[in-house]
Amino acid sequence: MSYYDDELSAKISSALAIFGLVWYTALWCIGLLGAISVYRRYRNRPIFVNFTPAFEAPGVSVLRPLKGLDPDLYTNLESTLRLDYPNFEIIFSVSDEKDQALPIVTELLQLYPNVKAQIVVGQEVVGVNPKVNNLVRSYKLAENDIIWVLDSNVFVDPGTLARSVEALTAPRKPTQRRIGVIHHVPFVDKVNSCWGSRVEAVFLNTVHAKMYVAINTVAIESCVVGKSNIFRRSDVDLVNGTLKPRDPLDLDVGIKRGFASFGRFLAEDNMIASALWHELGIRHELSTDVAHNVVGNMSISDYVWRRVRWLRVRKRMVLAASLVEPFTESILLSIIGSSSVRYLFGIPRSWFLIVHFLLWFLVDTSVYSSLAGRLPAVIDGHFVMAWIFREVAALPIWLFAVFGNDVVWRGEHYRILQNGEVAPSSSGNDK
Repeated sequence: MSYYDDELSAKISSALAIFGLVWYTALWCIGLLGAISVYRRYRNRPIFVNFTPAFEAPGVSVLRPLKGLDPDLYTNLESTLRLDYPNFEIIFSVSDEKDQALPIVTELLQLYPNVKAQIVVGQEVVGVNPKVNNLVRSYKLAENDIIWVLDSNVFVDPGTLARSVEALTAPRKPTQRRIGVIHHVPFVDKVNSCWGSRVEAVFLNTVHAKMYVAINTVAIESCVVGKSNIFRRSDVDLVNGTLKPRDPLDLDVGIKRGFASFGRFLAEDNMIASALWHELGIRHELSTDVAHNVVGNMSISDYVWRRVRWLRVRKRMVLAASLVEPFTESILLSIIGSSSVRYLFGIPRSWFLIVHFLLWFLVDTSVYSSLAGRLPAVIDGHFVMAWIFREVAALPIWLFAVFGNDVVWRGEHYRILQNGEVAPSSSGNDK
């Protein structure tokens, strides 16, 4: 090899090392931004709520889609009947009159006769998504413009709705876009002995929350999951998921818009939020509350297939972000960082890796503790083992997920199409 070849090789190696160090530093900055934002927003979140008088409180329709006996279903549904808010209704939706959730809802309504609530039985098929089909009739029957869609495996604190409405209706600066969605970061505060449940709890309470809050703090793009979302029906009725800015002069002839139009997506919650962001130009906001996510009895296999499902959905919705995701995880990032600093500064790889993983773990546990708020964060041997498994399994799961498009959701097989739309699939190879 000639001198010039050696010089070119050295320049390429230096450039790659510098790029790797910049990437490593940038990802740490994003992670720290998420951890700091979680601390500020959730560590000392309020217990009590001070809301406007009842006659000034905007009406809210709480929609709870039900299918079967989700873990802790009674407690989850009861939490909405105990909301500390003066002006709301609850609509429980089931697609089948034989659904096992119905007796539980009926019992709860008898225990809380003073709460305005009803049960809607029967779906209206508007697309492939069973959750949307289940909610269409309830959505039409809702009396209020403000809609809160709350999954059945979530329970909320009594003041959640009041604080969320305050955030939704808060005055804005003239230069700020109007708030169109209030959402809540999922948090698991109860976990059983099943290892899949432990790993899922670690994922939601650490890396997911850290990145989710960081992205929403920067707020350069829509990033919303659908456990607990509040929006205005008058806004949703104007969008359809094309993500193209809406022309006020468009006569909408033959164009299907509104909630029912999102039945063609599997992740309808994310698409509704993205549509409001891109088509109407309105922004999102996290409240100071969390959506207490009950994960139930999950095996490791359940955890893996759940991650595969949503990775495949994300791949079809945001391909670029999905492709770089492995390089944001701790293991590949540590390889990039250690290789870069070893080449540039001669720092031993082993020292770097020890410090990297120790600090990464401490940041993740800080996020968990902040989300727990005044509740104790249980960081024991089981947590550490689940955390290690989550980190090690991230890349293999991603590799498997990226080379497929079929998923299973609530027993039904789907094929993910372009932009996150779905079609029924007869494949039985994916769980």
